[in-house]
Amino acid sequence: MTRKTALVLLALLIVALYAVPYLFIGQIADWQASFLFWTVAGVAVIVLNAVAMAGYGKDDE
Repeated sequence: MTRKTALVLLALLIVALYAVPYLFIGQIADWQASFLFWTVAGVAVIVLNAVAMAGYGKDDE
């Protein structure tokens, strides 16, 4: 995965982090749904940031 792809996916994930809780999780009474969403989202953000920043400081062409 390239840095550009990781950054685009990260931007889409940020939009999802705002939309999903209000559009989908808000109607679910169980706290487990919210916990699962935020756990998976947190791991995804960490992985995408690691991929995007891998090789930071190297001259990319």
